[in-house]
Amino acid sequence: MKTYFDCISCFVQQTISTLRRISDDEALQEEALRKVLLLLSEINLNLPPPVMAQPIYRTIREVTGNADPFSQEKTNQNIYAHSLVSEIKERYHSDPDLFIKMLRLSIAGNIIDSGVNSAVKSEDVLKSIHCSMETPINMKAVNALRNAITEANTILYLGDNAGEIVFDKLLIEQMPHDKVTYVVRGAPIINDVTIKDAQEVKMDELVDVIDNGSDAPGTILDDCSQGFRERFESADLIIAKGQGNYETLSEANKNIFFLLQAKCPVIARDIGCEVGSFIVERKI
Repeated sequence: MKTYFDCISCFVQQTISTLRRISDDEALQEEALRKVLLLLSEINLNLPPPVMAQPIYRTIREVTGNADPFSQEKTNQNIYAHSLVSEIKERYHSDPDLFIKMLRLSIAGNIIDSGVNSAVKSEDVLKSIHCSMETPINMKAVNALRNAITEANTILYLGDNAGEIVFDKLLIEQMPHDKVTYVVRGAPIINDVTIKDAQEVKMDELVDVIDNGSDAPGTILDDCSQGFRERFESADLIIAKGQGNYETLSEANKNIFFLLQAKCPVIARDIGCEVGSFIVERKI
């Protein structure tokens, strides 16, 4: 059984960063931090990080009264990512294989993760995009994903972060739209996508969009709504973006393709890759 001991220091840093984002009130910051530290002192370190993160951010929301501390940042991330779309489409409009190009860009967009990097910069996104076409990728898994999309009648695409959703949209545009349902979180958590983000980037005008009923930064099936679980069980194919979805679904008994960047040593060790790798991995 793997342990996520390495994640504890990250949670403390994320908590401090989030509290500073919310308020300059040092007494409020101290109260929230003390409650989070108490929570961490008792937490099961074998739980996946999204399961541990959920009560931490609930505690922050409860103490501060701020339900969505990353709201403006998410909007800014969506606006910035959307500002790149015209150039991307102009550059690749005549490419004979748009699917693989947009797949690479979708994974490049996974760098926009405020849970890993609380100060994601435009330079980080541009660097990820510029490297995306040369970064090694498992072409056997890519071709298997292509075939799975062709063969599936119903596809659930599990989103991850704001900004990143714009690159997901570019990839979904290369799929049969009537097959795809895009899934967002049920409530705000860090910079994870919600219905609001899907509306901001007009994802809901391309495919059906639903939420999973959960406020976890991943997909904890037992915490999701019954409606989502039914859709999950009946889907022919699941495409799951990001580390949070990998951490919570890598042992699920479904036809799942995970698309992500390995952004921390824990995930890199589990997958068997280097930090920074572009991952297309199938779990059946």
